Amino acid sequence: MPAPLQRILYVEDEPDIRVVAKMALEAVGKFTVIPCASGQEALGVAPGAAADLLLLDVMMPGMDGPSTLKALRAMPATANTPVIFMTAKVQASEIAAYKALGALDVIPKPFDPMELSAQIQQIWASQG
Repeated sequence: MPAPLQRILYVEDEPDIRVVAKMALEAVGKFTVIPCASGQEALGVAPGAAADLLLLDVMMPGMDGPSTLKALRAMPATANTPVIFMTAKVQASEIAAYKALGALDVIPKPFDPMELSAQIQQIWASQG
C-alpha cells in the first residue's frame, strides 16, 4: 500500500481548468495542490515541491505533458514520483502510449470536479 497521497504538483496551461481542478482537489480531496501553468514552470517548482504525485496535462504549448515528464524524470527530486496524465486524447493507443511513458493512469477530460479526487485516490491506491 503506497503512503497517503497529500501533495500534488499539477501542470495545466488552461487557467479555468487549473482553478477548477485545484479547488476540487483541495476542497473535496483535502490535498495540497502546487499549480503550474506550464511544463517550464513545473521544472522550476518541482525540486522544492516535495510532491507525492505529478498530475500533468498532455496538450500544452511549448513543453507538452510527455516532454515535461521526461524533463522531470531527469531531476533527482522527481525521478521516481508517480505521474497521472489528464487529457481529452483517450483512445486506447494513446492511453497505452502514456502508460508506456510510466504513467499510473490517464484521467479523461473533461473531468467531473466532484469525482476527480476519488479518481486520483483510486489510481493511487492501485499502484504497487
